[in-house]
Amino acid sequence: MIADLKKTTEQKMQKSLEALKADLGKVRTGRAHAGILDHVQVDYYGSMMPINQVANINLIDARTIGVTPWEKKMAAVIEKAIRDSDLGLNPATMGDIVRVPMPALTEERRKDLIKVVRHEAENARVAVRNLRRDANHALKEAMKAKTISEDDERRAQEDVQKLTDRHIAEIDKALAQKESDLMAV
Repeated sequence: MIADLKKTTEQKMQKSLEALKADLGKVRTGRAHAGILDHVQVDYYGSMMPINQVANINLIDARTIGVTPWEKKMAAVIEKAIRDSDLGLNPATMGDIVRVPMPALTEERRKDLIKVVRHEAENARVAVRNLRRDANHALKEAMKAKTISEDDERRAQEDVQKLTDRHIAEIDKALAQKESDLMAV
């Protein structure tokens, strides 16, 4: 019972960390990366599809993403979808390729993005702490029901705390990495 509880708690904490990393990946730095377009949806024959299912996405240079549609007539639709997204990008079609230049970030915009990133990290920390609280509550309930001993409960709580500390350290590391990426000119 204790092993199952620790395993599920660790899996949930890992999912919180992965969700944070996915959210941080959407916050753009001055450099181009193909993952920034992952959540852009394109109207493909009446159904909304992720852009990476209708085109190849690659980097042309450090500040430019190239989107090559699999069907030539999709170029205009892809360009419109990128322009209408919340990314603030201004794509241009050149022949078969949609070029997406990444504008340089101003100092003020960088500071705003750092605030957003810190908020996301704090939400992830809160999620991990809530998982710790839930696990500890389940352990206390099991001890009250006499299914585990006090010593087992104490050891399990220490293990859950170690899991929590490890995941919060990983969240802080991801945050520090993203902040340094944002401040790099």
